[in-house]
Amino acid sequence: MLVGLDIGATKILGVVTSAEGEVLASVRVPSPAGGDQVVTAAADVVERLRASARSGVGVVGVGIPGLVDTSRGTVRHAVNLGVADGYPFSERLGAATGARIVLDNDANAAALGAAALLGERDLGYLSLGTGLAAALVLDGRLRRGSGNAAGEIGHIPVDPAGPRCECGQVGCLETVASGSAVAALWPGNGQPAAQALFDAAAAGSADAAAVRDRFAARVADAVRLVALTVDPTVVVLGGGVAQVGERLRVAVAHALAEQAATSPFLRSLDLPGRLRLAPLDRPVAALGAALLGRAP
Repeated sequence: MLVGLDIGATKILGVVTSAEGEVLASVRVPSPAGGDQVVTAAADVVERLRASARSGVGVVGVGIPGLVDTSRGTVRHAVNLGVADGYPFSERLGAATGARIVLDNDANAAALGAAALLGERDLGYLSLGTGLAAALVLDGRLRRGSGNAAGEIGHIPVDPAGPRCECGQVGCLETVASGSAVAALWPGNGQPAAQALFDAAAAGSADAAAVRDRFAARVADAVRLVALTVDPTVVVLGGGVAQVGERLRVAVAHALAEQAATSPFLRSLDLPGRLRLAPLDRPVAALGAALLGRAP
């Protein structure tokens, strides 16, 4: 059996899976802020998974936001979790659980999960959560980059007059193409903001439709950025915003088609046709984290 933890800004989701990827048990808890607090919550999830599976856990794969040094098991710039730079996450969680910890960026873990579930060896994965990040599986292997920063496209400035980003820059892509960006434009009033926005647009609200289309266009910018950089077979939309489902894919595909309307070059790439949605009925990032633990 494999164990994976998907640690995000709002939740920690842990799963026990079979070697074939069947989920045997799962536990979800809210994410606290601060390195030690996140470790404590993650260790509790592992213990509850052990109890549910009635099995010992030797290896735990973990996906976490930020720049992850996979060899040292440390994380930097996990700005939405309040984890200090250089925090020894693997060491602390390993001491708390007695398990060997395999740590990676959460988008990387999700990309592995999506690649396995979709049967693709070449994809770009866009994680549309509290923040925005991309991950790349190229020829069946994760591309992490020399500084573990491959795919951090959310922190590419796109608007010098935009809001200040959590990373310290101004007008980053994350500020207009993420779950936080949707929430700033369309509060959910107890419902997830993206769901509320798309529901309101479907119900006929002209204001909601305008916000939806503006957001979809910025996500399309992120898709185009990934596609024109590494030219993957498919680009997968995932993360919390993707729970909107097919309506999100359709809106982003429409924005991509509009952007290509005056560009024969873009039309020739058929970016709308390459767009996929992460499976909504499977915990993609947690499954991918479990797969991290299977690697030598």
